[in-house]
Amino acid sequence: MMTESFSWFPSLEERGSATALIDREQSISYDALNQSVDRVIAGLLNAADSLDEERVAFLYPASFDYAALIIGVVAAGGIAVPLSVHASADELSHCLSVAGVKRLLLPDALRTPALDTVCDQLGVAQLSVEALPDADRPSALPLKAEQGALIVFTSGTTGKPKAVVHTVESVSAMITSLIEAWGWLETDHIPLFLPLHHVHGIVNILLCALWRGASVDLHARFDAERICSNVALGRYSVFMAVPTIYVKLIAHIKTLEHDRQTQVTQGFARMRLNVSGSAACPVPLFEEWEGLTSQRFLERYGMTELGMALSNPYRGDRRPGHVGQPLPGVKIKRVDESGNDILDDATPGELAVKSQTAFREYWGNVTSTDRAFADGWFLTGDIAVIDEGAYRILGRASIDIIKSGGFKLSALEIEATLLEHPNVSEVAVIGVPDHEWGELVACALVLHEQVSQESLIEWARERMSAYKVPRKWHFTDALPRNALGKVTKPSLRSWF
Repeated sequence: MMTESFSWFPSLEERGSATALIDREQSISYDALNQSVDRVIAGLLNAADSLDEERVAFLYPASFDYAALIIGVVAAGGIAVPLSVHASADELSHCLSVAGVKRLLLPDALRTPALDTVCDQLGVAQLSVEALPDADRPSALPLKAEQGALIVFTSGTTGKPKAVVHTVESVSAMITSLIEAWGWLETDHIPLFLPLHHVHGIVNILLCALWRGASVDLHARFDAERICSNVALGRYSVFMAVPTIYVKLIAHIKTLEHDRQTQVTQGFARMRLNVSGSAACPVPLFEEWEGLTSQRFLERYGMTELGMALSNPYRGDRRPGHVGQPLPGVKIKRVDESGNDILDDATPGELAVKSQTAFREYWGNVTSTDRAFADGWFLTGDIAVIDEGAYRILGRASIDIIKSGGFKLSALEIEATLLEHPNVSEVAVIGVPDHEWGELVACALVLHEQVSQESLIEWARERMSAYKVPRKWHFTDALPRNALGKVTKPSLRSWF
């Protein structure tokens, strides 16, 4: 492990007057962003030498202040704790409590009586960036590679969110790995509308772009009309989103008049890269997007604890339903339930990862941290096979692998098949306990048009083995999802 001083965002001084961030009609240069970062550092330290891994939380939407905080907190020796602006008071209470936060920065507009009560109970001081003390920035900020830099909470799909601690080294490795693998350029321009309390928005877009010296177009929320207008103007060179966003974009594009539709689809076609991630991309969506825009998604695989670990190639064949090969500096193997290495590509196994991008610990949770590693390998909980050299994720070991009648079934594989039905819009498959079979396959569906359960069963039996066809069915108007579009499968169990 490195212990020397670490260079943190050299682009802030190197890119000068180049545009760093755009927020509607306002823009900020790298020089101006650097000055904002310096003000954050000075105000947080207030004449101290270092924050010594103080967890500093902030509740800001995509904005100039957010960018200054995510960089400035770390530069001052603290651990940045970005929180969701859409979180409830109870959810914020959990995050603030677990991380041991004493200072929460937020704009006055986001202060609420419920949050005031939470902060009073936890002894958390609330203040805005403007309210930070006016102080001098230290001339030297010696960062160490091993010191904490960022806490991101897990998505909570398998239990209460855990506080994942990344170091200066692991965050830097995440960024530089993706810059190399995905060919980031200083001239790149990318929109950011994803949540800024998850790795996808924080690292893959914002920090990668700013580290490379590119430009980021900030959006407080996803607006298909505004995004498509900018795309038609040729404003973006890179686009990253979750599958649900691409579904919304396709639906919006189809409402446009022919000439306008052509402008938008050609705008996407001119980009050098479209990335889909954070949830599995259904093959029909992959193919429909390519048909509209000529863009083949670059799909990748990552986790809060790792950043990105696998990726389809930037240059080379991108296979739908697959997440490619290990990124630079990442080692991956697959293990069985006993921890033994699996050498046969076709045999499903849990992904185990070694990488400089791996997290340091779950804050305040030694037991979970110890359980997460085996001989230095992080156990992801995700099951995969290797198909002609490319990894294919079958699902979470605990959620997406259904053990029924002696078979191990992939929920994601069954979902992908059901999505081929012309009337199925969304689907989630889970296993529900059964005395005879161990688990039964159950599915929740959102339909374009009404269709009977019997006809769906008959259709499914023609396309998959009988033991994979769902035994329980639930029809709904919408599936429960988290901020990144992932279905919160544990909440589906009560439906069956």
